[in-house]
Amino acid sequence: MKSEEKTKIDVLFPILQPRLTGIARLAAEAVHADARHQVEFRAIEARSILSRVVSKRQLLLDYSINPYRGCEFGCRYCYARYTHEFMAPRGGEPGSELSLPDAFERVIFLKQNAAWMLEQELKRVDRRMLLAIGTATDPYQPIERRARITRSILEVFARQRGFQLGIVTKSNLVVRDVDLLQEIAGRNSLTVHITITTPDAALARKLEPRAPRPDLRFAAVRRLREKGIAAGVFCSPVMPGINDAPRQIDAMAKRASEAGALFFSANPLFLKPCSRETYFGFLRQHFPELVPEYNKRFGKADFAAPEYRRELSVTVKDACRRYGLRHRLDEEAVTLDGRKKPARAAASTQISLPIGA
Repeated sequence: MKSEEKTKIDVLFPILQPRLTGIARLAAEAVHADARHQVEFRAIEARSILSRVVSKRQLLLDYSINPYRGCEFGCRYCYARYTHEFMAPRGGEPGSELSLPDAFERVIFLKQNAAWMLEQELKRVDRRMLLAIGTATDPYQPIERRARITRSILEVFARQRGFQLGIVTKSNLVVRDVDLLQEIAGRNSLTVHITITTPDAALARKLEPRAPRPDLRFAAVRRLREKGIAAGVFCSPVMPGINDAPRQIDAMAKRASEAGALFFSANPLFLKPCSRETYFGFLRQHFPELVPEYNKRFGKADFAAPEYRRELSVTVKDACRRYGLRHRLDEEAVTLDGRKKPARAAASTQISLPIGA
């Protein structure tokens, strides 16, 4: 059917148009907010800002907070690309481009009422539960400089007391909010996790095309620690043949220590189906010799093999001992005055904190 004929039918018989529901309807109603560098920004009215986390990955986290949907950084390994698929209508209708792999980094949704929504939802949250900002999209991606949604969320937490909060980012923009982070840490348990995949700026540019340079991220760790914030380094994801050699892990831990990091940790690559096309394209372009090995490791699995994970864990723990770093702060998040966080709620569930968003 020609497009002009379809338009006439849509106008004359609106009941025949597909009825969008849920997040797909909100996406269709989103208002154009900005555009730059081939990225479009759309304002969306969030129905909720706190998401209860359910995951097969075994770390501790109860609620996630993502001020944005989609991420400008364009990390080749990003596991969250699939989230845009929920916003796309089926059947090739307008908006179905959101199901394309690169839509996650090309169309960014800004949650306009995030702070107000958070203030309402926190009233129903057990303060012993763990909350994390930035589990699926980076809360400090470039648009945050203008939109300031993450800062508005931190302003809410600065008025609270007794919460357990983590922030995950690979941006040095986090230091802009050090004033609020200090206020939050003085009344709550706060930990900032800076993701640094490699100290090699050239490799980082290939892996994370629009993320800040590694040296800027190490500098952010130092700045946060100078201000008394519990901050450390996540070397994640660790990718076979690219950044997983023991000498590379050792060098990262050494740099983390020199930056004053409180802890150092590393997680192996988690390659979801939505990420494979993008990640394998990166391999074919920059590491073609590794493609057969990755086909063996991830051809039928999302996770690295158990033996690989065990070996990596030993390597990381050894590096932490050498440089006086804690392995991670899952159970010992420290506030500004050194207080340990309270015991967790008995009903909380062991799940995963996604890394590398």
